[in-house]
Amino acid sequence: MTIQRLNPTPRWSDATVYRGIAHFVEVPNNTDCAMDEQIAQILQQADVTLAAIGSDKSRLLSATIYITQKENVAALNSAWADWLPEHCAPSRACVKVELLDPNMLVEIAFVAAVD
Repeated sequence: MTIQRLNPTPRWSDATVYRGIAHFVEVPNNTDCAMDEQIAQILQQADVTLAAIGSDKSRLLSATIYITQKENVAALNSAWADWLPEHCAPSRACVKVELLDPNMLVEIAFVAAVD
């Protein structure tokens, strides 16, 4: 089987798909805003990426969420619960980290099933 790469660049691909499993990472495009806006950007981008690879958020297998401030977990959880279809939450890890862009409050790595 071949590896499918969505929009590959010298440093990354928007998504990588192999044997029906997709891996991709989303970050906010605008980091000059609050956590709720950064999360909204990421989830909207995830919808676009999932559609581009022939999947959707009901097919998410796991998510690793990197946040810079534990105070932002409530905003994250609220947006996450509103975004996911009922009974479709993937396995999830949430880790407090220091991201390279000091204005970036969140980054999410997704794994999804693809037909």
